Amino acid sequence: MGKIDLTGKVAIVTGASGGIGKAIAIGLASAGASVAVHFGRNKNAADEVVNKIVAARGKAIAVSADMADPVAVEEMFRKVDSSLGPVDILVNSAGIDGVRAMLGDDDIENWKKVISINLYGPYFCSRMAIQRMKKKNRGVIINITSDHVNIPWQGYSAYCSSKAGLDMMAKTLAQETATMGIRVISIAPGAIKTAINKSVWENPDTLKDLDDKIAMGFPGDAEDVADAVLFAASDMAKYITGTTIVVDGGMLIYPDFRHGG
Repeated sequence: MGKIDLTGKVAIVTGASGGIGKAIAIGLASAGASVAVHFGRNKNAADEVVNKIVAARGKAIAVSADMADPVAVEEMFRKVDSSLGPVDILVNSAGIDGVRAMLGDDDIENWKKVISINLYGPYFCSRMAIQRMKKKNRGVIINITSDHVNIPWQGYSAYCSSKAGLDMMAKTLAQETATMGIRVISIAPGAIKTAINKSVWENPDTLKDLDDKIAMGFPGDAEDVADAVLFAASDMAKYITGTTIVVDGGMLIYPDFRHGG
């Protein structure tokens, strides 16, 4: 296996100002891609990612868009067109868990917000990307889904529904675009250490409970997901489309999960 080389490719990574998206943006840039670092509200964090890439002699810009607004998404793609060029690699990483609530006791607007960002956002981005990729007869769309495509999560019906929908959207788009030279792949992380779940992996008791559910015995890092994205975006994966790469240390094979418990 040779070194992954994405020189000359333009990548857009949504939700790239922190966590998994940040690791993906830095990883793609380290492989030679020019990267558009998308952020929702935290411009300073996105600028820090851009500065880190530039300091390592990479090329990156920060771009903002409300993922739930198709007009804003279209404008973001136009900005990338003029600054970096038409996109070759789209990584739909932006997403939110939402507010934990059981169905019936939940807030409809919160449910809609999760679906808007986690599912509509990737849809808006993917259609913009396909319009550009099909002109070049090449491109890769990578959706960051979750183990919760397969594992129910009480109180987070919107999140689980959005990720399951995103996974099936990837498979359907793979069918629609294969003859255009476009590949569409899902990357499904399991328990990954990021700032959003720091309270879990910093607490010895909750960390042990988590470790017990992972075959390899420990949660992953954002770079583990980024490495999978690098592979999926590269020519090493040129015969892979319409499927899911699971990055979870074996969490899906935890017996209670496999039997629906």
